[in-house]
Amino acid sequence: MISNGADTAMIQIKRVYGDARSSNGMRILVDRVWPRGVSKERARIVVWQRELAPTTALRKWFGHDPAKWEEFRRRYREELRRPAQAKVLHRLAER
Repeated sequence: MISNGADTAMIQIKRVYGDARSSNGMRILVDRVWPRGVSKERARIVVWQRELAPTTALRKWFGHDPAKWEEFRRRYREELRRPAQAKVLHRLAER
């Protein structure tokens, strides 16, 4: 979620399974697949940025293993620095 005040933009990370409220601001989904059991109407997603989510290969490597968290973060940031992802991230930040 991005909330753009007069002087600042604030990004909050929330689960898509929670209730969508008008106070959330613009809701952006960053995931490779649409969340199971959540309708588009209920989610109130404005933009779905699949390409900014970790790649399938990275997610599978990580496997939700807490011992791999720091390396996952490093690799994910590396993915976001790729030209295509960096461009999308830049456009999103401009919004």
